[in-house]
Amino acid sequence: MRIARFVVDSDPAFGVVEGEEGQEEIAVMAGDPFYSGVQLTGVRHQLADVRLLAPVIPRSKIVGIGRNYAEHAKELGNEVPPAPLMFFKPNTSVIGPGDPIALPAFSDEISFESELAVVIGRICKDVPLDRVDEVVFGYTCANDLTARDAQKTDNQWARAKGFDTSCPVGPWIETELDTENLRVSGRLDGELKQDGSTSQMIWGVRELVSYVSQAFTLLPGDLILTGTPAGVGLISEGQTYEVEIEGIGRLSNPARR
Repeated sequence: MRIARFVVDSDPAFGVVEGEEGQEEIAVMAGDPFYSGVQLTGVRHQLADVRLLAPVIPRSKIVGIGRNYAEHAKELGNEVPPAPLMFFKPNTSVIGPGDPIALPAFSDEISFESELAVVIGRICKDVPLDRVDEVVFGYTCANDLTARDAQKTDNQWARAKGFDTSCPVGPWIETELDTENLRVSGRLDGELKQDGSTSQMIWGVRELVSYVSQAFTLLPGDLILTGTPAGVGLISEGQTYEVEIEGIGRLSNPARR
């Protein structure tokens, strides 16, 4: 099931996206699916007639995982960490499909990073591996934008990873997905830059959710970004980056200074 958040006239709403590519419709839901489940109102719109928003704005947190693909760690001159390397991005970093990335004045080196994002569906803590599926609501595409120059100079990654608009997510949440071997790719102005697979992740989805939950209580709508494959590079004003994940869809955002 593909669950999107969208706006037609004024107030945002959730809906279920149905149909083949190019002919999709969105069936409007009543309320918030994270708390009231999937309840359809009977109202439908053509997907082309609505504006998609970020499918979720985390009420609590976004937990990023660094260097979870060996080739990505290598291309940046880093060793693979002995355990998942975690960092936070604030919810003010989230934008949706088509929203502009605001390149911050403090950085001249903003890097794109295509990532599979895990969407948490219920309050949980210390989740065992064999129960991770019970707490996952679904999956979406993310772009973990990073100010590389700030990352090199700052002792912490808060500024480099958490600036406003640094976390595009979308286009919707896919609730039924086997994450073991999904193609994760990214294109800069249509040119393929990243092309990997979730099978290359050092720690898989279940391991990451379990590990993160040992440190933090996870709440409905929280996101876990699972790392990026090799091929990261810089994005400049006027360019557009598109993240595509097999089984989910495409997330595209232009950059503005």
